[in-house]
Amino acid sequence: MIDEIIKIVNEVTESLFIQIEEKLEQKIKELGENYSIELPDTAYGLPLIYILEAEKLTNLLELKAFLRKIKEENVEELSKFETASIKYLYLEEINLSLEILRVRNNSDKLFYGFLGDTIQRTLGVQLVDGRIPAVCLLLGCIERDKLLAIVKELKEKRILSFLVGPIAEDFIRSGEAIGFDAYVVPVGINPEEAVYVIDWAVRASLIFGGQTPGDKKAIIDYVRKRINAFCLVFGEIGKKEVAIASGAFLFAIPILTDQKLPEIKQEAIASYPLLVSESDYTRIVKKAIELRGLKIIVEKPPIPVSYGPAFEGERVRKEDTFIEFGGQRTISFEWVRMEEADRVEDGKIEVIGKDWRVRYEQGGQMPLGIIVNVAGKKMQKDFEPVIERQIHTFINEAEGLWHIGQRDINWIRISKKAKDAGISLEHIGIILATMIKAKFRLIVDKVEVLLYVDENEVRDLREQAREAYKLRDQRLEKLSDEEVDEFYSCLLCQSFAPRHVCVITPQRPGLCGAFTWLDAKASYEIEPTGGNQPVSKGEVIDTVCGRWSGVDEYVKKHSGGGIESINLYSLMENPMTSCGCFECIVAVVPEANGVMIVNRGYSGMTPIGMKFSTLAGMIGGGVQCPGFMGVGINYITSPKFIKAEGGIVRIVWMPKELKERLKNALNKRAQEEGISELYEKIADETICEDVEGLIEFLTRVDHPALQMEPIIK
Repeated sequence: MIDEIIKIVNEVTESLFIQIEEKLEQKIKELGENYSIELPDTAYGLPLIYILEAEKLTNLLELKAFLRKIKEENVEELSKFETASIKYLYLEEINLSLEILRVRNNSDKLFYGFLGDTIQRTLGVQLVDGRIPAVCLLLGCIERDKLLAIVKELKEKRILSFLVGPIAEDFIRSGEAIGFDAYVVPVGINPEEAVYVIDWAVRASLIFGGQTPGDKKAIIDYVRKRINAFCLVFGEIGKKEVAIASGAFLFAIPILTDQKLPEIKQEAIASYPLLVSESDYTRIVKKAIELRGLKIIVEKPPIPVSYGPAFEGERVRKEDTFIEFGGQRTISFEWVRMEEADRVEDGKIEVIGKDWRVRYEQGGQMPLGIIVNVAGKKMQKDFEPVIERQIHTFINEAEGLWHIGQRDINWIRISKKAKDAGISLEHIGIILATMIKAKFRLIVDKVEVLLYVDENEVRDLREQAREAYKLRDQRLEKLSDEEVDEFYSCLLCQSFAPRHVCVITPQRPGLCGAFTWLDAKASYEIEPTGGNQPVSKGEVIDTVCGRWSGVDEYVKKHSGGGIESINLYSLMENPMTSCGCFECIVAVVPEANGVMIVNRGYSGMTPIGMKFSTLAGMIGGGVQCPGFMGVGINYITSPKFIKAEGGIVRIVWMPKELKERLKNALNKRAQEEGISELYEKIADETICEDVEGLIEFLTRVDHPALQMEPIIK
């Protein structure tokens, strides 16, 4: 069977060569040899080719030379099957890149097409912490009702779905939610666009894994072992689909099909079959999960709508809203309180208010005060805000429910569709009680939820909640790295980045932005053998750079000896490593004697001549890069931010969107440092995108970094 596949793949490849050569000559005549062919939002040019060959093709002339090179070349260290598959993937990536040249300015298309680096980094935390336990490629054609049922099952199991071919178009027409937030991504209408998904999976080897471009065997092995993916193919399988399948097989991505085909198993590639037939659509997802050996535990509260992370990105528009609470429409708040065990009635859900059922049934708007009382032997006062922050997620994961904001600026909507399905006000309490007990089971023994809906009572209780918020904030503001005996690690990303060790302190949150010191502490209490572990500080080696003997020992051990030492407060000397899902990158600008900060999602140029995607490609994968460092947004306004280099006074440039987001916190920190005018002296892209313009601006505004000692010594 493998020999037959190789024959078909070679046939498709030969035909592709002819098409591409003709298309390439035409493009060169139209656009010139130096026209850029790099795919959008990636640091890797044509990623598959760059990652596996270590050749970054940037223009049509380089592409032409590469085609000549591979036309007759075989890959000596790989098998005939692997060589044939790789050649096909290279050619299809080239073919697709030439197609993008034709539709590059089509920004309003419904299909996602090429999947950029930014979204991969954005999803990084969800991929490593299990919220997205796997990805699934759906290809071909199937009846809409069967398609919707399969996609819904995948969503409920938190599996991210990529749709290619007629099913992608049909799903869009169904009117169901699409996008990464909805866990359903229509990639393209043409079957060869499945290569974008393979490309996306392979890129993880560089973005998170720190693999070396060109080391084919190591990269292929990385993807086979660390990327949980499978493919469902429906309908007739032609030669093009066989070629795509060979590319999936190369990376041990199994294919399940509704067609009757012989099973394929290659022990050299994977311990499980690579091709399996399953005509029962109600079993195909379950069979794929079993095939990959995935253990997916779905925690679902007893409510009449679907539930899971796939619904978290769902929006409930005004015209679709049955009832809403808060959002400056009505007064509202949410408050988690630790209580003594004898004061909490476990499982109690109570809506408190006069004629609340009648008022709820009328829809519209209502006040809402949510009080969640929790008790537990291992519960701590510091864990209240950790649990409280999860209210947002727990409510949002219910289909047809929408939540934004926290504390006393929350806003909740229930859709008409959810109401018709049977959702009542009590179900908000059921969701919170069920999920808090499930997620925080080792620190919470009892949970009761009280929902207040009378305006005067909500107003009075809100004032009590505000006093509690104030006391918390004062406690957290005083919490410093010096006051605690231990920090916490985050090793979740080691599933992708084996050498990376994230060290989280009270004044340095996780670089992904998802974990604070309190979050990590609570996580350890919940799961003592999990990804967050205590790190004994040990002896102080350098208070300015932020170096401790215990931290060094921990990092060396858990990076497999790859990292000897880290300084938590330094950019220039042994900075902390990055996995790939950092929110921002701090980079030294030598000419300005300062640093710039660029956030994920900013696609423009920076004063050091590199975009975010290029910088990110340099520093991910668990490597130390003095002068460059991935950080969480909240670390920027910490007193410990690059303390060794002088702190926030070194900031000379950041994108306007990030600068405005941090305005209040930056101004507060600047006041504390006695540099109250710093905010106005930080440049952004509206002022300059090059170093010459930056220096001119900094000189004109007399930025204090220019008078500091050299940042590079």
